[in-house]
Amino acid sequence: MVQEFKAFVTNGDGRGEVVTRTLEDLPAGDVTIKVHYSSVNYKDGMALNSDAKIVKEYPIVPGIDLAGEVVESTTAKFKAGDKVIVTSYDLGTGQDGGYSQYARVPSDWVVPLPEGLTTREAMIIGTAGFTAALSIHKLEDHGLQRSDEPILVTGASGGVGSMAVDMLSKNGYSVTASTGKSDEYDFLRKLGADDIVTREEVTPEELPLIQSERWAAAVDPTGGKPLASILSATKRGGGVAVSGLTAGVEVPTSVIPFILRGVELMGIDSVQCPMDLREAIWTRAASDLKPEHLDDIAQEVSLDGLQGALNDILNSKVKGRVILRLH
Repeated sequence: MVQEFKAFVTNGDGRGEVVTRTLEDLPAGDVTIKVHYSSVNYKDGMALNSDAKIVKEYPIVPGIDLAGEVVESTTAKFKAGDKVIVTSYDLGTGQDGGYSQYARVPSDWVVPLPEGLTTREAMIIGTAGFTAALSIHKLEDHGLQRSDEPILVTGASGGVGSMAVDMLSKNGYSVTASTGKSDEYDFLRKLGADDIVTREEVTPEELPLIQSERWAAAVDPTGGKPLASILSATKRGGGVAVSGLTAGVEVPTSVIPFILRGVELMGIDSVQCPMDLREAIWTRAASDLKPEHLDDIAQEVSLDGLQGALNDILNSKVKGRVILRLH
């Protein structure tokens, strides 16, 4: 095992730099991992700026995802050579994360790489795809069936959105994709979107308390005013799975959709998701919910290109998923 390696470190000033570190610099944990890939998420971009209040203490290695190979373990749960995934918990926010050629984490955070996935594919899916899969899983638990249509996906050209479009379409659902980027329509059709609508069509300027029933269900990684509009246009008994806040944290809604139509709002917590459910979702992400267009969704960068990718995701310039190659 090498003694020195490269990592991307930020002090919370909006930027990061690639530095040389040693294994002694790694945080406490019982599993040491040679990282093959990580991924670029909106939360990782936010971690560059201390004003975002995402990170507990700087300096830190960001990266809320990683996949790679165990090189050392002091727990019987894992052994050297095991391929694994780590996402969420305090990774990249409370302790050094995935933007490093080596990482050390508690074994309670580690998921065995399921059969049917490579470490590269796991990070194309990453937290974004895990969140999309968990959203679909929750909607299906609520009673969503393939005959229910249409299913709305907002922020559809982004990480969670593009994954949700691909997963839903693969499984026979009728998908309406919403995006503010007209140049991404062909991309979304390739992923399987049956229909595409603009942000303005989803969220009118004047938002009534209740709208005509339009959506059987929705996967929403945006929050804010769009979420209020979606709730007011969801069909009787439908559900909306919300996982993000790119459109804001304030949701100007009322109780009307909930008490007149029985609409259910489901919060998707991918960070502290229980391990038994986490493993089940990753198993589905390697099988029935494995996206069909992983290579079409993915762009790959090295540590030298990571700063630019983080800037792009904060400025809504990323289509699909960006993964970081570390080996």
